Amino acid sequence: MKILVVDDEPGLRQSLQLILADEGHEVRSASSGSEALALAAAATFDVVLCDVRMAGMDGLAFLRRYRAEGGTALVIMMSAYGTEESAIAAMKEGAYDYLPKPFRADEVALVLRKAEERERLRREVESLRSALGAGAASADIVAESPAMRAALNVIARVAPHRSTVLITGPSGAGKEVLARELHRLSPRAPQAFVAVNCAAIPEALLESELFGHVRGAFTGAVADRRGLFEEASTGTLFLDEIGDLPVALQAKLLRVLEDGEVRRVGDRASRRVDVRVVAATARDLQADAAAGRFREDLYYRLNVAAVHLPPLVERPEDLPPLIRVLLAALAARVRCPVPAVEPDAMRALLQYRWPGNVRELSNALERAMVLARDARIRREDLPATVVGGGREKAMSAAALSLRERAAAAEADAIREALRQADGNRRRAADILGVSLRTLFYKLKGMDLDA
Repeated sequence: MKILVVDDEPGLRQSLQLILADEGHEVRSASSGSEALALAAAATFDVVLCDVRMAGMDGLAFLRRYRAEGGTALVIMMSAYGTEESAIAAMKEGAYDYLPKPFRADEVALVLRKAEERERLRREVESLRSALGAGAASADIVAESPAMRAALNVIARVAPHRSTVLITGPSGAGKEVLARELHRLSPRAPQAFVAVNCAAIPEALLESELFGHVRGAFTGAVADRRGLFEEASTGTLFLDEIGDLPVALQAKLLRVLEDGEVRRVGDRASRRVDVRVVAATARDLQADAAAGRFREDLYYRLNVAAVHLPPLVERPEDLPPLIRVLLAALAARVRCPVPAVEPDAMRALLQYRWPGNVRELSNALERAMVLARDARIRREDLPATVVGGGREKAMSAAALSLRERAAAAEADAIREALRQADGNRRRAADILGVSLRTLFYKLKGMDLDA
């Protein structure tokens, strides 16, 4: 591997160069953080060994600058006795590991072998992704709209790092889908993705569910049990509806995020976990924090990288392809042909504002598939909220201009006249008090068969 040693002690730099060269590594060294940044800008390294305490730019400052300037090497911090806290703080900022000083040659070799194995696995994963075309988004993700493409762009940029991520957006918009995509694109992809809805578990059980418990901790605890943090160790834990987490558990979650350790209910000892936490909420956590409903320190700890997923109504470009993707997935699940959508049904789907977002759309399509005849979804197969004036009912008064209101009322009047006339255009024109030619013109503007 190509290794950069950063330390202001000449003797240590020389010793490390000899140790690493004996292990077959290519080594460069720097006596300061600024010199190391210059070397990193001119060459690519696999591993950086950096001292925590240095004159001028210290190790933490170097790490931040190195990452900010696009450095991708694994950074291993070196720490003298008494400064382990600084090294651990560096690990929280993205350092891979740390070596306590003084260290033996075999300890250095062991840490580097672990780093080399991790890099090998990462390269294998990237190679497989490339071979499978995984560089693009998953097949079940639709990103035609600028807003969705922007969200995926953020996901792709933060995926390689271990920082916590906060995904915001309305209920049913697809926040878990984004979290799974982040996991898929991360070095943790081969490991577990564990999801939990913080609002769906009773408060009395939530601590045990997250952190585990030991036998006898409470009535019914007949055996030791791992919590979800331990289940997700080396992988990703998705905490949905994080805004509904009880205040008492918010403090415990903050400690886990800061210390990397969990303590099972009823246990005296803590256990280290290596978990990448992705949280999601439909609430305004910043406002909740300002109002004292959510811990401000936890909010900032979760909001290291923020991704916003807009409601479906704000990304209409996604709706047609999303309908196709959802129908294909539903058809595969129930083992039936993918149904065709009649034009009038498609118009109703595109006109409705979907306050329940993707979840509501999926439920509506599943209902329509169940009711559909000869594998064709018609307008009458859709829920009444979608077709029975659903668009107008779902839209707020403020969202409708006078022109839109008039057009919607006119369209409803034409549909009602056609229904009363059993589809006869001439009779419908008489009912409406317009000429047949005017009715044909109106029907064409509504995108209906004239």
